[in-house]
Amino acid sequence: MAITYKVVCPLAQQNGLGARIVTSAVFFAVGTGLILHVRHALLRELREVKKVAGVAQSVLLRPLPPRVDGLNVAAAQLSADRGAVIGGDLYEVIATEHGVRVVMGDVRGHGLAAVGTVAAVLGSFREAVHDEVDLGCVLRRLERALGRHLRERARAEHPAVGGEPESPVAEEFVTVLLLEIRPDGEVRVLNCGHPWPYLLSGARAEPLTRAEPLPPLGPFPLPAELPAVRCGQLLPGESLFLHTDGVEDARDGHGRFFPLPAALAEAVAAGPVSPQSVLRAVLSGLLRHTGGRRPADDVALLVLRNDRRHVVRQAPGEPVGHRAHRLT
Repeated sequence: MAITYKVVCPLAQQNGLGARIVTSAVFFAVGTGLILHVRHALLRELREVKKVAGVAQSVLLRPLPPRVDGLNVAAAQLSADRGAVIGGDLYEVIATEHGVRVVMGDVRGHGLAAVGTVAAVLGSFREAVHDEVDLGCVLRRLERALGRHLRERARAEHPAVGGEPESPVAEEFVTVLLLEIRPDGEVRVLNCGHPWPYLLSGARAEPLTRAEPLPPLGPFPLPAELPAVRCGQLLPGESLFLHTDGVEDARDGHGRFFPLPAALAEAVAAGPVSPQSVLRAVLSGLLRHTGGRRPADDVALLVLRNDRRHVVRQAPGEPVGHRAHRLT
């Protein structure tokens, strides 16, 4: 359009002030239209990319169902990276024939590298919980999956080295909490360097156990024996609150850490306790504590409440999760 105006229009051939003003206006209008067209195209492409990224992230860390085998479930996550739905934290709740199995984990750091590690650990967990009877075997499967992922990533980042990298997990680790809730409410836990859950019972909020956790996955091999910690029964109406260390590490403007025990005590004392109300109370308290700023580390929260009306008693020799349970 600008070239046609310059070549064809007689006014464009004149050197007067008025002709120059008209020519400048024409070129300005054409340039503005071109910029707006490019901007519109880029925004359309950005919306498509964000849509695809949102779908991919929701498949990786899929939304949890509101109920899993009689347990009321609520979960939330805040990523430290702007524009990202997920970060380096992971969680999953799956009903199996061995009971409801839960994983909560925290990958060192955040960003795209952490998301790849999350995918490797979650993919292994989703397969292993159905195959393995013992919770310790599930943890070993996660360890092997993490080791394979880190070796493959090291080879991709340093292709000139060739062969197996000397120390692919030297600076990488994942804290993992594996939790199993059996049909009779019995809770078993394996903890690799992760914060212990809180038990919400009545108006009390206290750590589920104070046992010594195992080291995180990655830097050190797992011990030969992996006995799960027995934490009693999760009775009807009681809840478990799982979290990553990004919650307790959140600071306010004066550098003070977020008081999670006090926030939980306030949440359970406020009235009827539900996973959704506890989640809202803790998240709103966390955002107030940080002044509405995005957290410096990824944050993940998961609340499970036992809404089963009956206690399941298992017959001798009967597999866990069998349909022939007798109810008391």
